[in-house]
Amino acid sequence: MLWHSGWLWQRPPLSLSLSPSVCVYIYIYVYISFLFSSSLLHVSQDWLTKFGYLPPPDPVTGQLQTQEELTKAITAMQRFGGLEATGILDEATLELMKTPRCSLPDLAASETRKKRYAQAVTKWNKRNLSWRVRTFPKESHLGHDTVRALMYYALKVWSDITPLNFHEVAGNNADIQIDFSKADHNDGYPFDGPGGTVAHAFFPGDHHTAGDTHFDDDEYWTFRSSDAHGMDLFAVAVHEFGHAIGLTHISAIESIMRPYYQGPVGDPLKYDLPYEDKVRIWQLYGRAGTRLAPGGVPHHARPEPGPGRLRPAAGTGPFSPGSSLRRLRRDVPNRCNTHFDAVAQIRGEAFFFKGKYFWRLTRNKHLVSLQPAQIHRFWRGLPLNLDSVDAVYERTSDHKIVFFKGENRYWVFKDNNVEEGYPRPISDFGLPLGGIDAAFSWAHNDKTYFFKDSLYWRYDDHERRMDPGYPSETILWKGIPSPLDDAMRWSDGASYFFRGKEYWKVLDSEMEAEAGYPQSIARDWLVCSDMQSDSPEAAGSSRTGARSKPGQHDESRSENAPTMAPCCLSLCQTPGEARQWWEAECSVVLGPKAAPLSPVPTRVSPLDWV
Repeated sequence: MLWHSGWLWQRPPLSLSLSPSVCVYIYIYVYISFLFSSSLLHVSQDWLTKFGYLPPPDPVTGQLQTQEELTKAITAMQRFGGLEATGILDEATLELMKTPRCSLPDLAASETRKKRYAQAVTKWNKRNLSWRVRTFPKESHLGHDTVRALMYYALKVWSDITPLNFHEVAGNNADIQIDFSKADHNDGYPFDGPGGTVAHAFFPGDHHTAGDTHFDDDEYWTFRSSDAHGMDLFAVAVHEFGHAIGLTHISAIESIMRPYYQGPVGDPLKYDLPYEDKVRIWQLYGRAGTRLAPGGVPHHARPEPGPGRLRPAAGTGPFSPGSSLRRLRRDVPNRCNTHFDAVAQIRGEAFFFKGKYFWRLTRNKHLVSLQPAQIHRFWRGLPLNLDSVDAVYERTSDHKIVFFKGENRYWVFKDNNVEEGYPRPISDFGLPLGGIDAAFSWAHNDKTYFFKDSLYWRYDDHERRMDPGYPSETILWKGIPSPLDDAMRWSDGASYFFRGKEYWKVLDSEMEAEAGYPQSIARDWLVCSDMQSDSPEAAGSSRTGARSKPGQHDESRSENAPTMAPCCLSLCQTPGEARQWWEAECSVVLGPKAAPLSPVPTRVSPLDWV
């Protein structure tokens, strides 16, 4: 007797004599194979039903799926997953079914799911949305501040290209409540342990869970992990927040809205959505800078009781009820009526330095705060008595930040912490004594340029040496004045040169100022109108109902609620880092009555930016 195609058959011409023990083994093999095949089919049917490819069995008749229905479902699943559409449960299909993925279905097979997916064609009827991380992962090494920062940047991916604004709040009335939960967590979509379904979110609608986003706490959540272990939290969050603002799954292989986990997507500060996702979200909300059309589904207030949005949850925010705030001193310069000591692009954002302070703009030229932050509180390791800096730039070779001050000193920072052994003499660069006026890395050739009075030098940061034949005369940069205050490359590919209250633009590969320049620094970069004073009244008058244009501070991001600043520079992991970030970002210093923070543990290096 032989096993063939699931049936026993006998070859008449051949007579075999098998021992009873061999017959028993064959019988057991056949029986186990049958059970395995039956179990595999049952699991596959459950999977296809769960994700919308098959309707659920009739609960009254118990009628099962026909072979034709099953084949059609497998074919649809294969097409949606980018596999060859064979209609057979082959190895590639089974492997895709094992891939970790979002809990939401791909197709609306049942009436219930059709109703739920109908909500996906709706959208939020307001552009200012609040969010809150209500519970944090228990099985991950990621700290609370890191989780908040990753949520901030995952939402920012969508707000950067739409009229939507997201701001973090404390309390139960956040539009988007974020939780890390296990198994059945009372929302109708239970998790299934490690692997399998890893997260889900609810579409905009009139139900109290609209926008809520849940992550499986049985997963090991990571960020920039050096191995394949764990789930990258940023990548999954970008996907789920796409659902929270109205997008369904899509079959496009490159889309972030593909249902299957695809691994890390790169640096949160540099991640750019695939074009398919941009087009779909633009169809719902339009592009950034446009006003939302009336309509959409209203989002009702949450039924659960809790403190008002203006009151931070006890112990969760950087301020306690007994905190006292001491505003910055009166020596803060007027950003609208000054020149700047240094200007730099760092991690895709612009930093304007003046005296002991700096202003910061996002990559979309939104001013983070109308008030500046103190340099020494943010860049830890600079002398406390430092009254200004001369030039700052980010090295392209290792993305460390270099500060210059005085005739012969410079510091190198990794993130916002000074490296050991600094300051050092600028002769390390091959520069003469006397200091420099400006430094920037030119996108055209990836070389660093130093300017002093009417001379400039070209330096190779990768080789750590000055290029031969320098210095040269700055007159070669046509239309650019000398001496300069500073220069920087910007995300649009151009280079910008600053002197006094004006700036000049030089296109990539050109050494000549573009026509129409100089222009006003205050007006184009720092949210200042012509002849504007920087009074509190003027600052307050900038609040409008429309989204700020590029170069403007968007006050509406904190509408009706305080924005709890996440650690968006170095993704801090310690209480000390969180405290320093908050003080720098909010331009305040925690007074002596502030709630005590936990002791800073042994130093944990903050996550690299790149």
